[in-house]
Amino acid sequence: MNMIVTGSIAYDYLMTFPGSFSEHLLPDQLAHVSLSFLVDSMDKRRGGCAPNIAYNLALLGEHPKIMATAGVDFDEYRHWLDSIGVDTSLIRQIPDQFTSSFFCNTDQHNNQIATFYAGAMTRARELSFYDVPKPDLVIISPNDPDAMVRYAVECRKLGIRYIFDPGQQCARSSGGELRQGIAGANILICNDYEFELIRAKTGMNEADVLDQSEALVITRGAQGSTIMTRNSRVDVQAVPEERIVDPTGVGDAYRGGFMKGLAVGADWATCGRLGSVAATYALEHVGGQSHRYTWQDFQTRYECNFGPLHVEPVQ
Repeated sequence: MNMIVTGSIAYDYLMTFPGSFSEHLLPDQLAHVSLSFLVDSMDKRRGGCAPNIAYNLALLGEHPKIMATAGVDFDEYRHWLDSIGVDTSLIRQIPDQFTSSFFCNTDQHNNQIATFYAGAMTRARELSFYDVPKPDLVIISPNDPDAMVRYAVECRKLGIRYIFDPGQQCARSSGGELRQGIAGANILICNDYEFELIRAKTGMNEADVLDQSEALVITRGAQGSTIMTRNSRVDVQAVPEERIVDPTGVGDAYRGGFMKGLAVGADWATCGRLGSVAATYALEHVGGQSHRYTWQDFQTRYECNFGPLHVEPVQ
């Protein structure tokens, strides 16, 4: 399947705090927060929603294209993506900007406090689906908000099947921007907290979303995920992890697995289960692109949790 992944490209600076953030947040002082957390470690990793999703698709045998913007420091990252089978031909490097950067601090309970520097991502609105061959499927993942709205409008006008994945941009996007992305989306995917933000900002509940989309996918962390259509609901369990290392990129891995299911025409339950397996691999490693597996490894883990897998192996 010809898939285009849109979203941020970033370098992730991942830090670990050996305590609990909540112990340092004083309820009567929240209007005057001034905190500094001394961290035990920091890793610099390749990240961003678009490459994370594309990486997981590549592990599962797909060859997605990324349509996004990156900065002057992207050359090594491009070479890496090319080497694993991701098509980077639609990535535009911006000569006077750095690639976006994600600074994330995780405490002992996997709570996270993060800051995101947009950098070259702010130029993503200059890219257009009118300039590329028509794909079979697009995912609009967190990116420059204006770019996300533009891509959704263009996909509707061009008749392109798309997944709307507002993610972290739910907090910054207005109700109108979120409605623009949802209107005509084939699938809306978000986590349970993000859906509550969507509900608050747009006034849309599950039924309202499904009036416009064929499916609503809500991920729930350790509680798995739920896939709703107008006529059905499927609850998918989370795959037990061997260890918990870092939650960064887990949601992106789920999306990669889910899209693999769509690429091979799997039913909703299988799509969600593929996403669940992929997500747990990411949880067991630092960053969104450090896990690896063979198709046999993936299939064995799937079948240990869900039974026989009727999906074609890696091509």
